[in-house]
Amino acid sequence: MKPCYTSILIISDIEGSSGCWTRKAAILKTKEWAQACVDMSLDVNAVVTALYSAGVNHIRIQDFHRTGYNLLPELIDRRAELSHGFKAYPVPAIGDPENARGLIMIGMHASSGSKGFIAHTVSSQIRNIECNGKSLGEAELLSMVLAPYGIVPLFFSGGPIACAEAACAIPSIQTYSIDKNIKLKDFDKHTWRDGLKKASVASLFNNKAVPFTREGPFKVVLTMRDGPEAARKTGEKWHLPSCDDRVMIESGTALLLFQLLIKIAYLHPFLEKILPLALPLFHIYGKLGLNWVRKQLKKK
Repeated sequence: MKPCYTSILIISDIEGSSGCWTRKAAILKTKEWAQACVDMSLDVNAVVTALYSAGVNHIRIQDFHRTGYNLLPELIDRRAELSHGFKAYPVPAIGDPENARGLIMIGMHASSGSKGFIAHTVSSQIRNIECNGKSLGEAELLSMVLAPYGIVPLFFSGGPIACAEAACAIPSIQTYSIDKNIKLKDFDKHTWRDGLKKASVASLFNNKAVPFTREGPFKVVLTMRDGPEAARKTGEKWHLPSCDDRVMIESGTALLLFQLLIKIAYLHPFLEKILPLALPLFHIYGKLGLNWVRKQLKKK
């Protein structure tokens, strides 16, 4: 049977992957991160090869953790288009989603303020994001941003809390969880990946899924991790109202909201002005990090 979706965008993070079991494994240039990059790559490859076998004809993978350089191309099916590093436009971090019609998110984490494993939304600087009175996670945020391109959120994998949040926000999405409460030595990666493959393929046949369209305005309250001073500085920097440890945002579209959240988390007004120059340098930094991973693997 032919799948409903044959052009897929995969967004891959590391916290919900099969190799990240401690906070160190999500931090660049740690031995734990090097191994997590390998397992993250193998998780992605398992999904990619299964999707191609199921009838998908185009896959683009966006590396979505920190610098955007975590996935090892040599471990991933070369038929897939692997996108390293972050883009500025038209969609922050992702760039142009082109002809993708289905969205698959793997290795994801729970939202800021939740009790999920290494939980955060966009950045750990933000302790909580409330959008129109409800907590906002990345599954919902990314799906809203990609909806104008006709992209349908099909599948989400991460910790149990992350999966529960995604399913609650997007009822049509299919999920597959990874329990980080199990000790790593007791975790069977091969069996888990086999389940991940089957679940991701099953999502291709979901003919009831639709783009996750949400109309603005979006009234958002950010609670800053570092308290009132951080909120005050953020408000002044981006000309936003603040009160105590909170920063208030109002946006007409999900894209504008996402752009502003990226600015708050990772940029400065001056850096934003020179972004076309700064971004290539950031990509070089990411490439050097991935080369460091390869060197660590050769030492084993």
